[in-house]
Amino acid sequence: MCCRVALVTCLDVAAMADATLTSAPTTSLTPLLGASQRQLTDWVIAQGQPAYRGGQLHRWIYHQGIRSLADISVFPKAWRQQVADIPIGRSQLHHRVTAPDDTVKYLLRLADGHIIETVGIPSAQRLTVCVSSQIGCPMACDFCATGKGGFLRNLATHEIVDQVLTVQEDFQQRVSHIVFMGMGEPLLNVDAVVAAIRCLNQDVGISQRAMTLSTVGLPGRIQQLAQHQLQITLAVSLHGSNQSLRERLIPSARHYPFQALLDDCREYVNQTGRRVSFEYILLAGVNDRVNHAIELAEHLRGFQSHVNLIPYNPIDEADYQRPSHRHIRRFVQTLAEHHIAVSVRYSRGLEKSAACGQLRASQSAK
Repeated sequence: MCCRVALVTCLDVAAMADATLTSAPTTSLTPLLGASQRQLTDWVIAQGQPAYRGGQLHRWIYHQGIRSLADISVFPKAWRQQVADIPIGRSQLHHRVTAPDDTVKYLLRLADGHIIETVGIPSAQRLTVCVSSQIGCPMACDFCATGKGGFLRNLATHEIVDQVLTVQEDFQQRVSHIVFMGMGEPLLNVDAVVAAIRCLNQDVGISQRAMTLSTVGLPGRIQQLAQHQLQITLAVSLHGSNQSLRERLIPSARHYPFQALLDDCREYVNQTGRRVSFEYILLAGVNDRVNHAIELAEHLRGFQSHVNLIPYNPIDEADYQRPSHRHIRRFVQTLAEHHIAVSVRYSRGLEKSAACGQLRASQSAK
C-alpha cells in the first residue's frame, strides 16, 4: 500500500489527499453505484417514476450486476432510453491473470482511463477481495511495488465498490471478506472508504466484521476512523520494532513517533471495542532477528492485538530478500513465548504477479 515517489511530509500527504487534484474526477453525471436504496428511490422519484422503482434499481445494480440502465428489462422502454446515458459506475476489465493457487488478479480500467488493481482470493470457505483505495500511493515505503507509476488520485466510492462486484461476478460466488490492502493508503481517502464500507455492508450484504482496513498510520487519522464506529478490523503496518527501523522502511513514520502510533491504536480499541491487528513484513537481515521479535513483544505486551507476519515478496530491482524458513519460525516462536498472538501470512498469486502492485507495474512496462 505504498509507493516509491518523492518523499513528502505527513501533513503534505494529507493535504494532497484532500485537494481537488487528488480526488476522483467530477462529471455532470454522478454514477449511481454507491447510492443507498433510499437515495436511489429519491432519484427515480425525481425522474418522475413511482417510488417502487427505487427498489428495482437497487436490486439490478447490486445483485444483478447491471452496467447500463438501458438493460433493466423491468423499466419502461421509453424511460430506459431517456436515462441510458446515466452512468452506473462500473469499470472495464483491462487484464486478468490466474495463479496456480486460483488467486485472480484484475486490472480494471476506470472511466477516466486509469488502471487499478484488485485481487480475488478464494479458499474452501470464503472468497476474499483485496481492494485498492487510491491510484498509486504517496507513502513511499521502501519495500513496496505499488506506486512505481506514481500517485495519481483517490478512488471514488463507486470505484471501490465496483472492485468487489467485479470479483463476485467473475467467480460467480458471493464475496465473504474484504481487505483494504491493495493500492493506496486508505486513511488518505477516509470519506470514500467509509462510504464504500457502509455500501458494501448495507447494499451488497457483506458483514463489516469480515472487512479489514490496512494502514501505515497517519497522525489524527486513526482517531478519525474510530469516530465512525465501524465494526471492521484495523490492521496497522508496523514493519519495524522501533522508531528508527520503522523510519528506514516507512519514510512517513518520521512524523509519527512509534509510541504515539501505539497510543492511538490503544485508544482505537477503547473507542470501538475492536481488536487491532499489526502487520509486520519480514525482511531478511533487516527486521527478522530474535532481538527484533523481543523488542516488538515488549511494545505490544498487554495490548488487545494480533501480529500478522508477512514474509517479503521480492520485486524487480529489490533491495531486500525473504527470510529463511528457519528465521521465520524463530520469529514466530519468540513472539509466542512472550504471549503475543501471532500468525504468518504468505501472499498468494506471486507466480502470476498477483502480489500487490506487481501486475500493474509489469503491464505498465510493456
